[in-house]
Amino acid sequence: MSDGNEMNRPRLVVLTGPTAVGKTALSTELAAAIGGEIISADSMQVYRGMDIGSAKIRPEEMNGIRHYLIDILDPQESFDIVQFQTLAKEAMEKIYAAGHIPVIVGGTGFYIQSVVYDIDFAENDGDTAYRRMLEEDPDPQKLHRMLEEVDPESAAEIHSNNIKRTIRALEFYHQTGKKISEHNAQEREKESPYNFAYFVLNDDRAKVYERIDRRVDLMMEEGLEDEVRRLKEAGMTQDMVSMKGLGYAELLHYLNGDYPLGEAVRLIKRNTRHFAKRQITWFKREKEVTWIDRGLYDNDERKILDAMLQVLREKGII
Repeated sequence: MSDGNEMNRPRLVVLTGPTAVGKTALSTELAAAIGGEIISADSMQVYRGMDIGSAKIRPEEMNGIRHYLIDILDPQESFDIVQFQTLAKEAMEKIYAAGHIPVIVGGTGFYIQSVVYDIDFAENDGDTAYRRMLEEDPDPQKLHRMLEEVDPESAAEIHSNNIKRTIRALEFYHQTGKKISEHNAQEREKESPYNFAYFVLNDDRAKVYERIDRRVDLMMEEGLEDEVRRLKEAGMTQDMVSMKGLGYAELLHYLNGDYPLGEAVRLIKRNTRHFAKRQITWFKREKEVTWIDRGLYDNDERKILDAMLQVLREKGII
């Protein structure tokens, strides 16, 4: 329900959805139609030299739209939710100053949520001894079991290989005696400071999975194996945040002799399908979301764009 103050809030548009659903092409059309500039909400596209595996938008695909948070870090650097939120807010200030509308585009739901609801991550700059102790023995399965004991809700949400988020959740519990899942749930109930529209582009699950398989095959044809080999030769290792991304982790294992190439490709497809499923689960939990089902618009980009513009008009965003 509107509280009457929405028109006075800064405008914000979100376009998200499962991986490979077709967000990129639609996003530039949407931004062009509303005078928007795009902020990438993707944990891999921030890295230079990681183009194929991250399905990074090419300059010729940008439709003349300015993009932020792409190619801003080297692969050996870490990147997390707090950095994303800080950089996204800085980008938004620039976009507002230019008289344009920020359009957040990407599939990382937690990143999007952090901006839309201005999540407070309760960063603690105090004692880091507990975190350092956990980092000394970074066994992902062991850490995840520890988290399951104190915060099963977070454990269910955080992938067991995501050591950084697992440690953060354990550290939060250690420092506060509270579950970070409860803290985040409270933060999710906050009212957004923006007059926003949150679009989730979706399609029949079988079609999404089919698109994922095709995309992985295309990435391999475009040279993903060589891209990962170059990163490995440049010193990138499995424990780096960048190399835990889909496609990169599996091919790095292949290059390290852990399994054959065919198995790596099979795992990329399987893991990406699992990721898409988790994305949908996340977006279904979000409030004030407008679902855009491709099938209802005959997969016609023009019809989809018109439907989105109608929502934006109704919300007073355009």
